[in-house]
Amino acid sequence: MLVLGPFSFAVPWALAGVLILPAIWWLLRLTPPVPTIIRFPPIRLLLAIRTSEESSAKTPPWLLVLRLVLAALIILAASQPLMNAGAGLIGKGPVFVIIDDGWASAARWPLRRALLEGIADQAERDGRPVMVVTTAAEGKDAPGAGMMAAADARRIFESLQPKPWPTDRGTALERVLAAANAADSRPGDVIWLSDGLEEPSPEEAKNGKTMDDWLRSLQRLGGVTLVSEPAIRLAVVLRPPVGDGGTLNLSAERASPEGLRDIWVRATGEDGHLLAREQMVFAVGKTRAEASLTLPTELLNRLQRLEIEGAGTAGSVVLADERWRRRPVGLVSGAGSPGDQPLLYDLFYLERALKPFTEIRIGGIEALLKRPLAVMVLADPGRISKSARKKLLAWVNAGGVAVRFAGPLLAKETGEEDLGAGNDKDPLLPVRLRAGDRVIGGTMSWLKPAKLAPFGASSPFHGLAVPKDVSVNRQVLAQPALDLAEKTWARLDDGTPLVTAERRGKGWVVLAHITANAQWSNLPLSGLFVDMLRRLVALSQGVQAEATGPPLEPLSSLDGFGRLGPAATGARAIPSEAFVATRVSKTHPPGYYGSKSDRRALNLSRGLAPPVLIGDLPSGVARVHYGKTTEVDFRPWLLTLALILALVDFAASLALRGLLPLGRAAVLALALLPALSAGTWAGSHTRNGPGGND
Repeated sequence: MLVLGPFSFAVPWALAGVLILPAIWWLLRLTPPVPTIIRFPPIRLLLAIRTSEESSAKTPPWLLVLRLVLAALIILAASQPLMNAGAGLIGKGPVFVIIDDGWASAARWPLRRALLEGIADQAERDGRPVMVVTTAAEGKDAPGAGMMAAADARRIFESLQPKPWPTDRGTALERVLAAANAADSRPGDVIWLSDGLEEPSPEEAKNGKTMDDWLRSLQRLGGVTLVSEPAIRLAVVLRPPVGDGGTLNLSAERASPEGLRDIWVRATGEDGHLLAREQMVFAVGKTRAEASLTLPTELLNRLQRLEIEGAGTAGSVVLADERWRRRPVGLVSGAGSPGDQPLLYDLFYLERALKPFTEIRIGGIEALLKRPLAVMVLADPGRISKSARKKLLAWVNAGGVAVRFAGPLLAKETGEEDLGAGNDKDPLLPVRLRAGDRVIGGTMSWLKPAKLAPFGASSPFHGLAVPKDVSVNRQVLAQPALDLAEKTWARLDDGTPLVTAERRGKGWVVLAHITANAQWSNLPLSGLFVDMLRRLVALSQGVQAEATGPPLEPLSSLDGFGRLGPAATGARAIPSEAFVATRVSKTHPPGYYGSKSDRRALNLSRGLAPPVLIGDLPSGVARVHYGKTTEVDFRPWLLTLALILALVDFAASLALRGLLPLGRAAVLALALLPALSAGTWAGSHTRNGPGGND
C-alpha cells in the first residue's frame, strides 16, 4: 500500500499506467474520426441542394481531452485510491485481533462490526495473516485457533455476537501468546476491541494478573492498540431490586462518574406491555444511583422484567419471578373484634407476619373471593356456611391455598361430631380429627410442653431452623390413618402432627393444629412463624422457595442484547440446592429455569462485581475510542465517472459522424456534462472505526 498523507493506494503498481497516457494522446491525435457519410438523393442534385457539413480531418481537442481523462480514471480506479484508510495497521507481520464479546460489548455492537470489517479489508490488501480470539467464547463457540487468511477472518467477524456472560480474558490471551510462538516472527499488530471495563476472572484475581500485565505481554508481538468505549458510553449494570412490600428498591451502577446524569428503568409484563417507568439519577461524581418503584399488587404480580432504556445489554435487564410478587392474602376470623386485648386477637400475629411480603385483606370468605386471591387464612372460623364452603372449595380446586388454624371453635366442633377429610360436614380439613383437643403440660399432666421436631425432607418447611424455645401446650389431634405421615408437614417431638396438608385439585388445604395466636403455643411469637407463612404463601403460585427438589431445567435465556428467547444451546440444568449460589456462565446463561408453573430467574447482574473503568495503560500502548472515521474508497466513484465519460464519448462520436441529430453546440454541452455532474458529487463511503468521535 502506498500512503501519501491522508490518501493511500491499495494497488499502487496500477499507477504505472499513467506512463502510457502520452502514447494514448499521440495515437488519438493522429487518428482522425470516422468520416461523415452524407447521402445525396437524386432529387437533391436536381434541386442543386448542397450540404455544408464536413468531416473533421483530426480528432477535436475537447474529445481528445475527454478520452485522456477516461483513460486516467480507469488507471486510478485500478489502483484503488483510499482516503483515511481503515484500521491503521503499521506492522508487517500477523494481525492479532482480540475481541471482548461479553455482555458489556453489546451496547454498540455495530461499531465493533464495522471496525472489524476495516481490519479485514486492510489485512487482505496487505496479504497479512490474521488470528481472531474472543474473550467470552469457549469450546465449540470459540473461533478457529491459529492464523488464517483475512477472508476467513472476515467470515468469523460476520458471525460474531455478544454473549450474555462476563469475559475470561486470561484464557483468551494465553491462546494468543501460545499461538504467537508458531507465527510469523516479523512485528505485527495487536488490536484489542475491549468493552472498556476491568473484568478479572476468578483465576486472574487469584493469580494477581492485571490488565497492565497482559498488555505488556502482548507488546512483544508488535504494536498494541486498545479500542474502548468513551467513559460516558460504558455499560451500566442494573441490580436485582430489593422488595419492600409493594415497593421495589432499584439500584444501578456504572464504571465512571462521567456520562449521563439520569437513566430510565422500564417495568414490563409478560405480554410486553409497559407497566411503569422510573427515573434514576446519578449524583455528581457518583457511580451508583437508586430509586424506588411502587406498583399496585395487580401490576406487581404481572411484572416480568426491568430494564434500562436504550442500554441493550444482558447486564441492564433483570428478570422477575414469583419471589418478587406481592400476593394478596385473605384473613378470616371466627372471633369478634380485638377490643382492648389485641394480643389475644386471632389475626394479630398473622397480620404482622404477612404484612411485609403480602397484601392483606380482611373480611368474610365470600367477600374476599370476589377479588383475585392467592391464599386464604382461616383463623378458627367456626362453622362455614354451605354457600361459602362451596365457593371456597371451587377456589381451592382452581389453585388456591386455604390455610386453617385450629382453636376453641374447631375443638368444640370435634367434640360434638367426628370431622375430617372426606366428611361432607367439613371438607376443608386435610385429615380426620379426634374429638376435643389435647392439653400438654397442664397442671394435672405429667408431661412438659412439647417441642417441634425437625422438618422432613418432603415438607415445604424443610431447611428452616427450629428454635429450641418454641413449644406447644395444646393442639387438636389427627386420627391415625395410613396416609397421615404423607400429609404431615410438621410434627412435635412426640410424633403427633402439628401441620397437615392435602392436595385438592390444583390447590392445597392446610391445617395448623394450633391457634394463630399465642394461646396454645408460642410459635406465633417466633421468627419461625413468619418463615413458615412465607413458604405457604410461596406455595400458592408453585414457587420452590427451598433449595431442594429436582434440578431446574432451562426454560428461556437472554442473549447478549438482553432479549429473551428459547433456552440457549448448551444451557444445562441447575441443581435446586445450588441455584442461589449459581453465577451466570456459558453453561448457565441468564434466563428462567424450572417449569412453567415453578420458574426461577437467574440474572447476570446478581453475580457481577461493581464495574471498574480500565485505567492508565502501559507506555507504548495506544488507546482509541469507538467512533466514526471517514474512510473514502474512490474506486466506485471513479469507475462510475469513467462509465459516464465512455457513454458521452460514444454519443459524441455518433454525433460527429452525423448519426445523431445534434449540433456542435449540443455535442460540446454533452462533453461538459460529466464535469458539471462531478461538481455536484458530495457523497462518500464511510466506515465506523477507531480514532474518531461519536
